[in-house]
Amino acid sequence: MDCEGTRMADPAVVESGAARGDRGRAPAQAWLARHRRELTGYCYRMLGSAFEAEDAVQETLLRAWDGYDRFDETRGTLRAWLYAIATSICLDMLRGRQRRARPVDLGPAAHAGEPLGAPLAENTWIEPIPDRSVLPAEGDPAELAAQRESIRLAFVAALQHLPPRQRAVLILREVLCWKAAEVAELLGITVVAVNSALQRARATLAARGVSSAARLQPVDGAQQDLLARYVAAFERYDVDALVALLHEDATMSMPPLGWWLRGRAQIRQALLGSGLPCKGSRMVPVAANGSSAFAQYTPTGPGGALVPWALVVVEVADGRIAGWTSFLDAARLFPLFGLPLEPTP
Repeated sequence: MDCEGTRMADPAVVESGAARGDRGRAPAQAWLARHRRELTGYCYRMLGSAFEAEDAVQETLLRAWDGYDRFDETRGTLRAWLYAIATSICLDMLRGRQRRARPVDLGPAAHAGEPLGAPLAENTWIEPIPDRSVLPAEGDPAELAAQRESIRLAFVAALQHLPPRQRAVLILREVLCWKAAEVAELLGITVVAVNSALQRARATLAARGVSSAARLQPVDGAQQDLLARYVAAFERYDVDALVALLHEDATMSMPPLGWWLRGRAQIRQALLGSGLPCKGSRMVPVAANGSSAFAQYTPTGPGGALVPWALVVVEVADGRIAGWTSFLDAARLFPLFGLPLEPTP
């Protein structure tokens, strides 16, 4: 992201008097809790999983709580200390494991009509996360746009291609806008090493067609209209109208299945030839990964009752739908998003 004039998570921000001077447990607990959202965003970008990010933040706050009385203010700020703890936990969690990915990152596109294959393990996939868990409710529009871009599925998936310490460097430097010296102190390396890691990380992202300087365009009237037409076509199950909204090379995927499709014709064929399990769906808007998203309920319950089916994250580019990812693990994801088991009338 463009950090010029921006300090979205400045470790040098002066803490409140209660946090600095009052070693009482109640003020400390309240101050630590105020950092849960920004730490969740950091850990999510590092780990690619909303559930693992929550575990990492919980462990961070527990360690900070246990060590608060021993914290030495002369060696740095509380915020920097929290990020150091969170980084250590994330690096430990990432040690020796495979990277998370999207279906489109794991292999070539399938063809409509081919077997879907067996679901892959949960830890294979980048998972969606509610915007409310990682983004502030209000703030400078430019900063909010930058933060939304940095939690999009494509960006988080690209981050997973970086070695963990490079990943931490890029997030701290270009998403959270820390200074090189601050990152060097946190990681226990030199400024030269930080700058070198950042250059390598940028090159890796560029090779994957992703830039940390990208800016997400705000949702305007035209995009709102496009999404409304997408939902209306989906709920009517008007496949031709739905496909007309797509880019020619749009994608459709359904984790935990590795199967995915590219192109209008393939998507149309799949939607018409799959036994129509999504016909009669209800789409309820939610906010996920800085993108438009919907909770999809399908009439597959007893007597045709609507039941949770998928959390659908929709990508929009240049006035058309670029693709959607339907996360089928509704039993885990709907509670995460605070969604009911059946849609309200």
